Amino acid sequence: MTRVMSGLLIVACLGLAACGVDGAPERPDRAAQAVGVSVSGTVSVGITGHD
Repeated sequence: MTRVMSGLLIVACLGLAACGVDGAPERPDRAAQAVGVSVSGTVSVGITGHD
């Protein structure tokens, strides 16, 4: 169990370290923004377990 947790911790640290690798965030141009576009749908996230 501790090996799994150690692995998850390493992956999480690497993922956080990768944030911002490509530089500081930039505001998008007004001309590039699409007007009248909408996105809809459903999302569900969860963890299931079996006894």
